[in-house]
Amino acid sequence: MIEPGLYNYWIFVVLMMIGFFIVISRGNLIKKIVGLNIFQTSVFLLYISFGKVEGATAPILDPRYTEYSNPLPHVLILTAIVVGVATSALGLALVVRIREAYGTVEEDEILRQDEAP
Repeated sequence: MIEPGLYNYWIFVVLMMIGFFIVISRGNLIKKIVGLNIFQTSVFLLYISFGKVEGATAPILDPRYTEYSNPLPHVLILTAIVVGVATSALGLALVVRIREAYGTVEEDEILRQDEAP
């Protein structure tokens, strides 16, 4: 039986493997971007899980509280989300340009067109 506090880590592993599988098994460029986003989301979950301390509160100085959670992982994830959205937008823009140039978003068809004389 899985210990209740470890579910986040199992979900992290499952999401990471799903994202990795999509990236390496699919030839469609849009599906690859979706796979990278799933992979990235799993890393976000891992960092947020590291930052959570059971029974702790936000670092507000008050004599009633003795344990605090570190807010740094949450701040880093907010920044990573913004970077991830920008990266996904750039990737999708590149896919649009590739589609205009080659008429397809399938990796093998693009390579075949590049190799043709």
